[in-house]
Amino acid sequence: GITGRHQLATSHDQTMSRGVLVCFEEYQKARVTFVQQIADLATRPQNIGVLQNAGVMALLRPLLLDNVASIQQSAALALGRLANYSEELAEAVVTHEILPQLVYSLAQQNRFYKKAAAFVLRAVSKHSPQLAQAVIDSGALDALVACLEEFDPSVKEASAWALGYIARHTKELAQNAVDAGAVPLLVLCFQEPELTLKRISASALSDISKHSPELAQSVVDAGAVTLLAKEISHVDAALKRQVCGCLAQIAKHSVDLAEVVVEAEIFPRILHCLKDTDELVRKNAATCLREIARHTPDLAKLIVNAGGVAAIVDFVTEARGNNRLPGVMTLGYIAAFSETLALAVIVSKGIPPLKDTLMNEQEDHIKAAAAWSLGQIGRHSPDHARALAEADVFRRLLAVYLYQESSEDLKTKAKRALKSVLQKCTHLPALEPLLQEAPPNILKYVVQQFAKVLPHDLQARRSFVQSGGLQKIQEIQAEPGTKLRDYIDEINQIYPPEVVLYYTPGYASTLLKKLEGAE
Repeated sequence: GITGRHQLATSHDQTMSRGVLVCFEEYQKARVTFVQQIADLATRPQNIGVLQNAGVMALLRPLLLDNVASIQQSAALALGRLANYSEELAEAVVTHEILPQLVYSLAQQNRFYKKAAAFVLRAVSKHSPQLAQAVIDSGALDALVACLEEFDPSVKEASAWALGYIARHTKELAQNAVDAGAVPLLVLCFQEPELTLKRISASALSDISKHSPELAQSVVDAGAVTLLAKEISHVDAALKRQVCGCLAQIAKHSVDLAEVVVEAEIFPRILHCLKDTDELVRKNAATCLREIARHTPDLAKLIVNAGGVAAIVDFVTEARGNNRLPGVMTLGYIAAFSETLALAVIVSKGIPPLKDTLMNEQEDHIKAAAAWSLGQIGRHSPDHARALAEADVFRRLLAVYLYQESSEDLKTKAKRALKSVLQKCTHLPALEPLLQEAPPNILKYVVQQFAKVLPHDLQARRSFVQSGGLQKIQEIQAEPGTKLRDYIDEINQIYPPEVVLYYTPGYASTLLKKLEGAE
């Protein structure tokens, strides 16, 4: 009898304990379902407000410490998606003191969790320097840098991405990433075979390099440039974008850094990128060339000698909108340095696409860049100015200068370009239309050129009368004592007084009055 009672009791205990376990299992299932559904709901913007109002942050936080790994991961994923959505939600992650928890887990947990935690840190950091600083204050940098040494490529990737997002905001934040030892490890990651890891490491190196010569130098010192340059010919477009972009961010700071980039033998391969099928590869390659060209005549000459001008001219001819801008500016930088370099731009047919940019682009800042570059080409000599004159660029510059809606910057750049080129232009037929159209502040430069050229050129003096030019300048209302008045007087002194008189407004009626008086 005793054994029977014992068996009954045991089976009763088992039923009891199974009942207890079922309770736990159901709670676990509920947590799994809840956290997966929240992670899924957080992918759709229309749900975000509702989730936030329902107090989702406070409910997810303890789940980061759950004893079930998959629940921890889903909780982190959900938090990352929420934080990624808006600055307000990213701030909520900080105020709920979730960051220290993530940083602690980054060091402890498995690779899936590490990836999810790094995603949350990236999502928080992306919004503002203040939020990125909060991520640093939680001790994340050392943990993220340690993840760059993990075996799993996707963990390295998540970590490199987060480091890039922290570094991109300010010089100080980027310096923090450098001080934590990120750069040499990012350079190692760039050498891994996985494409996404290569792209993200290059992007992070670019986010560090862009802020200052010192930060760019730290990337150079880690041996990044030759490795980046090797990949200029890679088949993957997204990688080429990052590589060209990063080289541009290094080259822009100083002559020395630009020379480091050039010495990595980027020519002629970077010119092939200007013809790439991918729009952003083309734009980033042009940006890299711009950052090299701007420093010295020697660097500009290097681009010219590599056949770069023709390639950039083609690029500007084909590109539209903001993508055009780096090409437009590169031509201006090259032309600015010397007569010979400006001539290279003219010979490579650089004027027509710049004129097209000036006339047809929608945005004023792009037109302004074209006006600036045209000025750099034309201001060297009468021959350079004539090349612009024959392409009818003067009237186009004048048109954007006079257009009411043009931005102040565009007006200033068009006026400066006109002024510098007009002062070199001795091709008078091109200047005559401006006598009709130019306002006094531009007109003085036009009339000045006639005053310079006419005394020494008989043929020009004749055609100036026949074309109606002499008559036109008699019609100009110029105040005594102004430069404009002086130039007009200088021209009038070249011609016999009776000829000048004949073309003076009102002369015919004066003659008639004389005739009437004689009767």
